[in-house]
Amino acid sequence: MFGAFRPSLVAQGGLLWKNPFRMSTTRKANVRKRLRDVDNVIAAVAESGVNCKALDEALALPKESEMLARDKYTVFSRAAKGYRKSVHKVPKFTKLTNRTSPAGF
Repeated sequence: MFGAFRPSLVAQGGLLWKNPFRMSTTRKANVRKRLRDVDNVIAAVAESGVNCKALDEALALPKESEMLARDKYTVFSRAAKGYRKSVHKVPKFTKLTNRTSPAGF
């Protein structure tokens, strides 16, 4: 009755979660900031002298300054028209590493 699946009001159009079609400029800025913060953490761990497979894989990823806007804000999707979809449509996009796409996309 009062959880996430409660019936929505008729005046709100029947949708439970409203998800905008485009990413706002604020949300894009937060994505860029998050990418820069991850780059800083990877650089700090690399400077500390730690060696591990996960660090080697993280160093192989492109930095935020090297990425195209298309790669920052969209991800590859087989089902989407044009094979790209906005990153804010991906579940838990703030926790995933979506820096690379298949070749040609």
